[in-house]
Amino acid sequence: MASEELRIAPLSDGDIDAVIGLAGVIWRQHYPGIISTEQIDYMLAQRYTPALIRAQMQSGSAWWEQALVGSRMIGFAQYELYGRSMKLDKLYLHLDFQHRGYGARMLAHIEDVARRRGLGAVRLNVNKQNLKAITAYRRSGYETVESVVADIGGGYVMDDYVMEKKL
Repeated sequence: MASEELRIAPLSDGDIDAVIGLAGVIWRQHYPGIISTEQIDYMLAQRYTPALIRAQMQSGSAWWEQALVGSRMIGFAQYELYGRSMKLDKLYLHLDFQHRGYGARMLAHIEDVARRRGLGAVRLNVNKQNLKAITAYRRSGYETVESVVADIGGGYVMDDYVMEKKL
């Protein structure tokens, strides 16, 4: 199937509610079986608030971008400066738009931003059970550099691999 044209654009204040809604749809489709429904709800409430997104957008060291096909937001990314690296904190695509090369194009875009800023790598955390994402990151040249378990409150932990791609 031919992919429709993907456009990556900065998130605006008026897009915040749409990205929060999209995150809820994507997380509830993707994460059952990886983390509990309760942890999904907890993490969405913790990480996707208008105030937090707005503060990150205004920080000057973190960026939110949306992936658009036509006028439809099909995904988003959030990344930030992390020492001499770029930390990719969020990269999500609606299930209906996966396996079309859009995720790889979003990754390449973020890597280009990091290169233009003179950074040496892109780093990210991925749940150890998120095999689809791990496979996609490896296909794009990311390697596992460490294993971390982080207490995120509420009785929950994130059991992740840290992956990195040298630029």
